[in-house]
Amino acid sequence: MNRRITVAIDAMGGDFAPVSAIEGSVDALAANENVSIILVGDKETLEKGLEGQSYDKDRLEIVHASEVIKAEEHPMIAVQRKKDASLLVAMKLVKDGRADAVISAGSTGAMLLGSRKYVGLVKGVERPALAPLIPSVNGFSLLIDCGANVDARPASLVKFAKMGSIYMEHLMGVKNPRVGLLNIGTEEYKGNQLVRETFPLLKECKDINFIGSLEARDVPFDKADVIVAEAFAGNVVLKMYEGVAAALMSKIKETMMSSLKGKIGGLLIKKDLKNTLKVFDASEHGGAPMFGTKGLVVKAHGNSTRKEIRIAVEQCMTFVEQDIAHLIEIAVQPDNQKEMTENDI
Repeated sequence: MNRRITVAIDAMGGDFAPVSAIEGSVDALAANENVSIILVGDKETLEKGLEGQSYDKDRLEIVHASEVIKAEEHPMIAVQRKKDASLLVAMKLVKDGRADAVISAGSTGAMLLGSRKYVGLVKGVERPALAPLIPSVNGFSLLIDCGANVDARPASLVKFAKMGSIYMEHLMGVKNPRVGLLNIGTEEYKGNQLVRETFPLLKECKDINFIGSLEARDVPFDKADVIVAEAFAGNVVLKMYEGVAAALMSKIKETMMSSLKGKIGGLLIKKDLKNTLKVFDASEHGGAPMFGTKGLVVKAHGNSTRKEIRIAVEQCMTFVEQDIAHLIEIAVQPDNQKEMTENDI
C-alpha cells in the first residue's frame, strides 16, 4: 500500500458502543501500520475508554460529536435534526477529505440518508445498495441489496449486479463471478413483476456472468457468487439466515451437553466442529459496504464486537487500495438521479 488509509468510526453507534469501537480500533492499529483511525463521539467518554489501552497515538484521533442517532429514532427526522450526531460528523469527514471511509454499527436508515446527503453517489448510481458477505458451503457470496432500497426498479438491480461483480472480482479474487437473481423459482417466467422485468435485462448484460434465478434454499450451497435482490427480500433472507445459523448452533450445543455420551463426543469433535461453524460466523466477514457512494461507507452489525470492527477497518483498507469506487463509476451508466423518500428506507 502506497499511502496510509484513514478510517472514521462512529464510536457511538451499535449495541456495544463505544467499547467495541474503541477496542476494535486499537486492534486494527496494532495489526496494520498503514491505517489511521478517527473515533467520532463524545470526547470525554472516548478518552476515558482509551485509558490503559496501548496504541500508536499518532494514528488515532478523537473528533467530538455531541449527539447520537438511536436505533429507535425515525432516520429521516434524526438526520434532519441531529446535525452533530456522531454518524453524520463521521460522514462529513469523508466528504471533507479527512477520511477515506466511515464505519458505523448504528442505524441503517440514518446511514443510507446520511451517506446520500454528505458523502454523495458516484455518477450513474441512482440508489446505493448494502451488500454483506454471507457464508456458503464453499466460502461466501455477496448479497446485494439487503436493506437499502425497498421497491427498487429493474435498472437499479442491474447496477447492483455490476457493482457486486466488481467487488467480488477485484476485492475477493473471484474470477468471472456468477450472478444469480433471487427468486421463488428458477424458471424465467416466475417471480413478481420486478424480478420478471429484471431477468431479461441481466440476461442481456454483457458485463456480468448471469446464471439465472436461484431460490432462497440455494443460497447456502454456493450456487452464485453475487446474489441480486430487492432490499425487502434480501433483508428477509439475511435475517432468516442469521437466525437459523444461531438456532442450529444452540441446538448442537444443547445436544452435546444433554448426556455423558454427548459430552464425550463433543470433546472429540470440538476442534473440527469449531472450524466448520466458523465458516458460518458473520463476524469473520466484517461489515456490509454501501455500494455506489463516492466515499466508502460500511455498515457493521448492530451487535458488532471488537473483532468485527477490526475486520471492517481492514475491509476499508483493501477497498480503498483497489479503488473499487472508481471501478464502479466506470461500470455503471449515467442515469437520472431521483430524490430519496421515506420509502427508500
